[in-house]
Amino acid sequence: MKATHSPAPTAGAHLLLVDDDTDLLKLLSLRLHASGYRVSTAETAEAALGRIAVERFSLVVSDVRLPDRDGLALFEEIRRTCPVLPVILLTAHGSIPDAVEATSRGVFGYLTKPFDSQALLEKIAQALQVGGPMHVGDDADDNDWRDEIISHSNRMATVLDEARLVAASDASILIRGDSGTGKELLARAIHRISSRANAPFVAINCGAIPEQLLESELFGHVKGAFTGAATANTGLFLTANRGTVFLDEIGDMPLALQVKLLRVLQERAVRPVGASRAEPIDVRIISATHRDLELALAEGQFREDLFYRLNVVSLTLPTLDQRREDIPLLANHFLQVIGRKYHKRLCGFAPEAMEALATAAWPGNIRQLQNVVEQACALATTSLIPLALVERALRVPSIEALSYAEAKQRFERNYLIQLLKLTDGNVSDAARLADRNRTEFYRLLQRHALTPSLFRDGGVVARERQ
Repeated sequence: MKATHSPAPTAGAHLLLVDDDTDLLKLLSLRLHASGYRVSTAETAEAALGRIAVERFSLVVSDVRLPDRDGLALFEEIRRTCPVLPVILLTAHGSIPDAVEATSRGVFGYLTKPFDSQALLEKIAQALQVGGPMHVGDDADDNDWRDEIISHSNRMATVLDEARLVAASDASILIRGDSGTGKELLARAIHRISSRANAPFVAINCGAIPEQLLESELFGHVKGAFTGAATANTGLFLTANRGTVFLDEIGDMPLALQVKLLRVLQERAVRPVGASRAEPIDVRIISATHRDLELALAEGQFREDLFYRLNVVSLTLPTLDQRREDIPLLANHFLQVIGRKYHKRLCGFAPEAMEALATAAWPGNIRQLQNVVEQACALATTSLIPLALVERALRVPSIEALSYAEAKQRFERNYLIQLLKLTDGNVSDAARLADRNRTEFYRLLQRHALTPSLFRDGGVVARERQ
């Protein structure tokens, strides 16, 4: 059988080779480079995990016997952090039971040394075709579906890889994540890359609509179904037919309505409020929550049968603290968008302002970052956003490390200004209040370049009264 040489879907894939045999690493690297792959190497499991933490790989090829741990242990660690990253294991001491165990645990392939290089190339090509999104490079057309998600974080890349894989199926998806992490953006991205992309995407926040109206919003009602139902309402499920329904904050859905939603999912049909018959529907359900649904199950606040219907595949979005490398990227993106909104020419953040953004706590995640950038942009009078505006938006008290002499001078100047304002610029009255003679008081005013006449009627006071 002929080897598969860089098929179109896998061209440019980034492979990580892990082996303590440096000669074998060089040989494999040369062969894989010649086949069109990008190759990185590591000689220990720890080195491999370190590279995976900072680089994005399409596939890992690892020896089973490594100096610091075996290949299966490395695979388990990779699966914990990058569950869709395929792994091929190589061993000089292989056996059928070993291969069966490895593949049963999720290893894509298992080859015994000495192996035929053609066989390895074929196995790599198969793994990349099955793995799909992990090997997608920087092709803009391939990434159109996720254009709204601004990120170069490895952690987000893993979530997006998982999202792309599950989008190809019709499985229900539960997106978990703190408020402000972008759950609806991810749901929309999944819809755009799914087979339902040309049908409607309909989103509803289950916690934002009063309980008595939620059933009608979801499933519709007929005219006269209840007081105030002057016209019929199609409902969001029927509106989204053949498309995607996004149920945000599903954890806030009342128990009574959870029963009705479960029936809709089981029967694939919706009966509007007041209707005598149900109407068939074909929708994909994506739900999201920031709540701990397992705890809600234990407390009897969420139905177990509905939970398993919705949680066929679970995706968890990282907090902004967990993807800090994205903060400059997101901040500059928001700066450009908001600058156009306010018709301002904004070119960026001062270095110390960006440092403050990158090191701040973000309990409100991306939504809070966007709010902070918008506040700073709204008040900006220069093209470069200064630290002071970022600190103000972050509600960080401005603390200056002044020398004693500087602090004393600032206090003295402010004190003199307040006295002159209070006395409308009358030096005699101001000197008396300061318990100083006129000559000494004049010297103080001269030291701070303060002119008493500016504080008299027609000066500062008059302007302040306007």
